[in-house]
Amino acid sequence: LALAGFTIDVVFTPGHSPGHVTYAIPEHEALFSGDVLFQGSVGRVDLPGGDWPTLLGSIETLLSAYPAETTVYPGHMGLTTLGRERATNPFLRELAER
Repeated sequence: LALAGFTIDVVFTPGHSPGHVTYAIPEHEALFSGDVLFQGSVGRVDLPGGDWPTLLGSIETLLSAYPAETTVYPGHMGLTTLGRERATNPFLRELAER
């Protein structure tokens, strides 16, 4: 997607909801995660269409596709980075154990 001079990746990230997407601007190391990944937390999966293994797979996709320094602009809470969440987010322990 090209918008206002930016190239934006639209990444399919289901799990919180079946059609959820995340927007990334790689050249600015920016990721707009919506309700997938938060500072110290992740999106809820107890709502209709939510699925924990799918959510973890979506987060794993983001962690592997973008550098640790990428700033995460979540739908709620404060800013964080992918590296910080990989290291400290308690909900991502399953990914660390894989």
